[in-house]
Amino acid sequence: MSLIVPAEWAPHRAMWLGFPSHGELWEEDLEPAQQEVAALARALAGPGRERVRLLTGSPEGLVAARALLGDVAGVEIVEGAFGDIWLRDTGPIFAQGPQGLQARAFRFNGWGGKYVLDDDDTVAAQIAAASGAPLTAHDFVLEGGALDHDGAGTVLTTRQCLLNPNRNPGWDDAQAETALALALGAKTVLWLGEGLRADHTDGHVDNLARFVAPGVVAAPVAWGRGDPNADAYNDAASRLAGMTDAQGRPIQVMRIPSPGWIDNPEGGPAPASHMNFVIANAAVIVPIYEARPGELVVQALEALFPDRAVIGLPSRAILTGGGSFHCITQQEPA
Repeated sequence: MSLIVPAEWAPHRAMWLGFPSHGELWEEDLEPAQQEVAALARALAGPGRERVRLLTGSPEGLVAARALLGDVAGVEIVEGAFGDIWLRDTGPIFAQGPQGLQARAFRFNGWGGKYVLDDDDTVAAQIAAASGAPLTAHDFVLEGGALDHDGAGTVLTTRQCLLNPNRNPGWDDAQAETALALALGAKTVLWLGEGLRADHTDGHVDNLARFVAPGVVAAPVAWGRGDPNADAYNDAASRLAGMTDAQGRPIQVMRIPSPGWIDNPEGGPAPASHMNFVIANAAVIVPIYEARPGELVVQALEALFPDRAVIGLPSRAILTGGGSFHCITQQEPA
């Protein structure tokens, strides 16, 4: 068996989840964000049928997590250390290989030097040790949210992020594809262009397009007047429609309403995305920002995931930190 990153819809033995733990970062949004993460943890552990491993990042965060979730069945509170909750990017990417489950770690530079925080570069080792998976460290910059996987060697990404000179200066398509093949078993890389406006990750693909089944990718369609990302959405869908996966299947594109314009408290649009959903063992949990088009998004995902419950939960407070549910989780495959 060659190395492969399982698709997110494959069975998990655990779901890691970051808990907001630093008041100096979240300020007045700390408690609302903790409440939203607690709701996500309950949904993952209940309808999602996940073993939730909730990682806290400070003594204060540990106390708050125990108060909110200490008696919830299926939620294990893990005392740890991190700069912030974005475990998708700071944690390891798990892969299956000839020797079983393996953890892959990469250099983390705070999304191109924007947010360099204490302990974020130790998260991958903490999670790998707790999982019992051997850890291999690779000497290039990569965040988990920059990639999406179909479980058969096809990887989805954006040039804006993966080829950004603030990550790995001088990289081109071929160098990136070689690195992903060696580290993660990638056979085919599907390249998209630009990600969302105001996304400090420089265009993470988990805000733009996601595999939902073999050969099927969900991508947003603009919602309402003045959607700040209409061009990026249409460009992504157009590119995907001309692509094939590692098995030679043409990509089928399913369009799902975007949140439209969601105000950033600091001005301009926030990088809100319904693509930042989490696929759990028995549920799909999607961030909702407004009632409409939230109901339509849930209905669309129900059609794509008929074997899973689809749950929409608020994510306004988490969004003030720059991301949502997918950004703060990392699945540990079975």
